Amino acid sequence: MYEELDEIRKNCENCQNCPLGKTRTKLVFGCGFPNDKIMLIGEAPGYWEDQKGIPFVGKAGQLLDKILECQGFSRDKNIYITNTVKCRPPENRVPAPEEKKACRSYLDAQIELLKPRIILLCGGTAVQSFLDTNLGITKVRGKWFDGPYSSKMMPIFHPSYLLRNDSREKGSPKWLMWQDIQEIKRAYDAL
Repeated sequence: MYEELDEIRKNCENCQNCPLGKTRTKLVFGCGFPNDKIMLIGEAPGYWEDQKGIPFVGKAGQLLDKILECQGFSRDKNIYITNTVKCRPPENRVPAPEEKKACRSYLDAQIELLKPRIILLCGGTAVQSFLDTNLGITKVRGKWFDGPYSSKMMPIFHPSYLLRNDSREKGSPKWLMWQDIQEIKRAYDAL
């Protein structure tokens, strides 16, 4: 599986299908443990991801790791992480539709190779890339949807959103994320 992912990555490294290929510092293809159980799909690389070539390594990524670790998930042992686009949009803006379209074949190839049974859609961009809905992340988070290759997909809050919403009171984004990650763990353990 590693060799096949590496082949997809090599094709992606030469990609110039959209303007982001010319402005990136590093390709941010994916990281973690390639497996058929669980994959997290984020939005797009930020500054630190662009510098290091690894998804979710800034403050939001550190929070994501803590959230995942509290339920026994680890990039090294059981979760694969990628983004809808593989290059950083300038000023960390939301990826444009044509940028998402240009990267979609690489993302689809990752999903097709791994065939994860659980896909976490992390943030609004990832949700809009997979679900035909006009509803925002707050309306769809925590619910299961049918995904590719008989997978189950659950939208979750992006950790950068959680960093901006510090409350842990019942009903707050952090409290809701705690409910979601526990449900994800139950589904994962049932596989």
